[in-house]
Amino acid sequence: MSGTSLPYDYVDSELHERRERVFFVLAGVFVGAMTLLNVLGVSRFLDMSFEVGGVQVPFALAVGVLPYPVTFLCTDFISEFYGRARANFVVWVGLGLNLFVLGFLWLGGVLPPAVELGPNGLPSPEAYDFAFFKIRQLTTGAVVASMVAYLAAQLCDVHLFHFWKRLTKGRHLWLRNNGSTLVSQMVDSFAVITITHFWANGIPIDSAAPVWPQLWVFIFSGYVFKLTVALLDTIPFYLGTAWLTKYLRHDPVAAAAAAHAESAAAGN
Repeated sequence: MSGTSLPYDYVDSELHERRERVFFVLAGVFVGAMTLLNVLGVSRFLDMSFEVGGVQVPFALAVGVLPYPVTFLCTDFISEFYGRARANFVVWVGLGLNLFVLGFLWLGGVLPPAVELGPNGLPSPEAYDFAFFKIRQLTTGAVVASMVAYLAAQLCDVHLFHFWKRLTKGRHLWLRNNGSTLVSQMVDSFAVITITHFWANGIPIDSAAPVWPQLWVFIFSGYVFKLTVALLDTIPFYLGTAWLTKYLRHDPVAAAAAAHAESAAAGN
């Protein structure tokens, strides 16, 4: 069709399909990362301790935390280009996905053949399905903890993102990207570690030592990792926003300024 002007309805439908395709990719990456982090969960903790000035700094990171920052980047893109309602919708879909995973883990454990479980809720380590029940035990605790923490953190992220967007009239992209994510990830880090420990007993701590100093190591290790990634993802967020503004033919800054002007005019 080179050199031929396209009918308006064709161009409009093509643009609509493009926008929906990008939304589908962002939502897909989001729910995929959520599934991965819940299955991995607290199945392994990475010892990334380091030394500063001769002082050993403990740094223990749950392997399930690794894909987590991707979820916040996705919701920030969705919030920026598709609005708060769609961002919240994806958050609720992610919650439903957690329940979906939990349901199949439960189903896989109750279907025959019957398995004799020990006092620790697991079969003998020599049993061929020991790995499944170990994964189910860890994942169930992690999913319940992450459902509460994730819902609070993601809804906090979306709310703060749009709070900063309204306050700055659509300007200062870095502020709403980092300001929303950094606060919400502290909420998540605290909630997921404390719930996993006190409800699921899934955090490897020394029972002979005080509990809270150990829990704070896990909480701050996860948070510092998320904080670092959140600051670094400002660059891909800016680049991605610039590219999507052209690709989707939608300027979110201009749209936010227009919405603010319209709201102010209506208020007068």
